[in-house]
Amino acid sequence: QLQASGGGLVHSGGSLRLSCVASGGAFDSYAMAWFRQAPGKEREFVASISRYSGDLDYLDSVKGRFTISRTNAMNTMYLQMNNLKPEDTAVYYCAAGSNGILTGLYDYWGQGTLVTVSS
Repeated sequence: QLQASGGGLVHSGGSLRLSCVASGGAFDSYAMAWFRQAPGKEREFVASISRYSGDLDYLDSVKGRFTISRTNAMNTMYLQMNNLKPEDTAVYYCAAGSNGILTGLYDYWGQGTLVTVSS
């Protein structure tokens, strides 16, 4: 089970840190990722991190602004989001599975946390 939190309302240029806590499984057995879905749009890949943090991948539009990380000892993954833009507004979902950018690679999903960036 995955529980995402940390969303909220922030002004353009602001920062938020999302967290995803896993329970009920071997956290370090899975690659982890963040996806997002804006109203009327398909769910899109944002960032992923391999089991032991050696392999990171980002959506081009968030490179240099977002940082994904994980602490296996605490079964937790993070997404630090800086310099937020209105186009980052979406529901953000955490996911666990095989490493990659496709939603089908991930077997477990959190419930989503809403990020709203005002201009």
